[in-house]
Amino acid sequence: MKSLLEKKIELTDHVRGHFDACLGCMSCVTACPSGVKYDRLIEDQRAELEREKPRTPGDRFFRAMLFALFPYPARLRALLLFQLLYVKSGLRWLLHKIGLFKIMKGRLAQLERVMPDVGAHHLSARLPVFSAATGPRRGRVALLAGCVQRVYFPGVNEATIRVLNAEGYDVVLPEGQGCCGALSLHVGREDESKALAREMIELFLHDPVDAVVINSAGCGSHMKTLGRLFRHEPEFAERAHRFDVLVKDVTEFLAGIEPRAERHPVPVRAAMHDACHLRHAQRIIEQPRKLLRAIPGLTLLEVPDPEQCCGSAGVYNLIQPESADQIGTRKVENVLSVSPELLVSGNPGCTLQIQAKLRDRGLTLPALHPIELLDLSIRGESPPGH
Repeated sequence: MKSLLEKKIELTDHVRGHFDACLGCMSCVTACPSGVKYDRLIEDQRAELEREKPRTPGDRFFRAMLFALFPYPARLRALLLFQLLYVKSGLRWLLHKIGLFKIMKGRLAQLERVMPDVGAHHLSARLPVFSAATGPRRGRVALLAGCVQRVYFPGVNEATIRVLNAEGYDVVLPEGQGCCGALSLHVGREDESKALAREMIELFLHDPVDAVVINSAGCGSHMKTLGRLFRHEPEFAERAHRFDVLVKDVTEFLAGIEPRAERHPVPVRAAMHDACHLRHAQRIIEQPRKLLRAIPGLTLLEVPDPEQCCGSAGVYNLIQPESADQIGTRKVENVLSVSPELLVSGNPGCTLQIQAKLRDRGLTLPALHPIELLDLSIRGESPPGH
C-alpha cells in the first residue's frame, strides 16, 4: 500500500491479486501489538484500486451479477422460486450424485455449492412492521432485517423479534429498508456502499429508538463505522455518526440487560463459531457465550483456533473459491473435532460456508444463530434433530 501511494510500484494485476487475496477477516487487527488499523487501510485501498484500474471483462461481469442480486432482498426472493424448484425437484441431488460439481470448478460452481436448501417458509416469510413487548415494557428498538439474512434465514429475524419482545422491548422494522452496503464496501465498491448506507441512515433516524439491533455480524461491524465512511462529507457525517452509535449486535444488546424471560432446558452439545466481524471487528466474544451459558442443559463447546476465519468473508468465498475452500476445510475440521450436535454462528455467510463444506463430506450438522437457540429456550422447544 505504501509503495503504491509513493509510486514506487505500478498497479499490475499481480499487485492487485495481493489485495484480492486478503480475506478482510481483521485477525491482523487484533493480533498487531502496535494497533495498526489494517481493516481501514485495506478498505480504503480496495476502493482506490476499483477507481484506478478496471478489472477484466469476465471479473467485472461476475461481480456485477453478484451485486445486482445480493443487496436487493426483493430480487433474492424472486430467485427463491427457481431455487426451490431446483432443490425440491431432486435436480440438485442428481447433479451432485453424478459428480458434476466435482468436475466443474470455479466461481459458478462455488455459487451453487454454498446455496442453502430452501423451503416454502422462505417464500412466505414476512416480518411485522411493529411487534409489541410482552410483559412490562422496557424500551423500543429498531431491527435491521438484512438482505441474505432476511431471505435465506427468516427464522433468525423471527427469533430476534420474539426474544426482544419477551425481554420487554417493542420492535419496529422501518418500512422500505434495504441493504446496509457492507458487502459492497468489503470489495471496494465505495460509492455503491455509501448510496445504500445513506438511504438506510435516513430511514432509521426518522423515529427515535433506544438502539438499532443487528443479528448479522458483517452488517453490524459495517454499520458501527458509518461515521468514518462519510468523514469527507461534513454535512452528513454527523448524522451517520449519530446513527452508528445506536448500533448493537443482538447478543451485545441482550448481554447488557438483566434477563426477564424464563429460560427452559435445551440439552444439546453446541459448538460456538466466532464470526470474524464479531470477534475481530466488534470485539464481541463473551456476550454470545454469556447468553448461551445461561440456558439450562446446554453444553457450550469451544472450537479450536476460534480466531481463524471460515473462508466466507463477505463474498470472498465466491470470488476466491480455491483459497476459501482450503480455509473452510480447516474450520470444518476444527468444528468436527469437538463432536457437536449443533453449530452456533452469528453470521449468515459463515453458516452457508461451513454447511457447504460439511455437504462436501456428506455430513449434516444443524446450525442456529445464538438468538434462535435463546428463543427455543424461552419458548421451551427443542432444537432441530431433538
